[in-house]
Amino acid sequence: MNATSTERPARTVRALIAEDEPILADVLAQALRQLWPDLELLPIAANGVAAVEAALSLRPDILFLDIKMPGQTGLEAAQELAERWDGGAAFPLIVFVTAYDGYAVQAFEQAALDYVLKPVDAARLARTVHRLQTRLAADAASASPAWLGDDGLARLAAQMRALLPAPATPAKARLNVIRASVGNNMVRLIPVADVLYFQALDKYVEVVTVEGNALIRVSLKELLGQLDSAQFAQISRSCIANLQHLTAARREDNGRLTLHVRGTAARLPVSPLFAHLFRQM
Repeated sequence: MNATSTERPARTVRALIAEDEPILADVLAQALRQLWPDLELLPIAANGVAAVEAALSLRPDILFLDIKMPGQTGLEAAQELAERWDGGAAFPLIVFVTAYDGYAVQAFEQAALDYVLKPVDAARLARTVHRLQTRLAADAASASPAWLGDDGLARLAAQMRALLPAPATPAKARLNVIRASVGNNMVRLIPVADVLYFQALDKYVEVVTVEGNALIRVSLKELLGQLDSAQFAQISRSCIANLQHLTAARREDNGRLTLHVRGTAARLPVSPLFAHLFRQM
């Protein structure tokens, strides 16, 4: 089947490639030009951070994300983009580019996310192009396209949850007390039950309580493995919330969820990846 035979929207479809290896990026771009001559290719992003910023600025219809990139992986870039997307335009269709073996590729198939395996195979890429054209044509013909706004982000979130590895059983004991720095010369002992939420700040994590805030030098991922999952939940890339101190989950005008925290004016934004945790609140 000719990959360009599927009916497409009349407007120009735009795609952004994120790939840190220039030669591989050029090979993918050339293959796409041959299979989809009408596709407009935007300037290539050299890493995940650049891809997110370019996608937010240029609003492509399609985003080809390399899985393994320096600084930020393709999965992390997709997650950040989902958190920062303002809903003003259709969320891009995401295709992951991967060098994983056949076993790993099965996970992509099961997650219903499309992928391109490196090195690029023209026949496989043609099937990807056909799927993208079919989806775009269907959305253009629909009164409420499936990939717009909150619905599109919800679909991406469900697919991302299928791809992201489940948290490993922590080797360390559960934390009961946190030793946190306050200023330069003071260590504060904070019962974990008193923590309202943890917020990642560069190399540190801020511990927020009613009595005040403190800093600990640990990654959010490492910290999450030491917390009771019945009490604490990750709600975004940079925040872990104490479920026992939440009073409400509010859907804002832009469709995103924010959490209200007992005893404070804090409003914690929830990533689409974790919004399913609060549907019953």
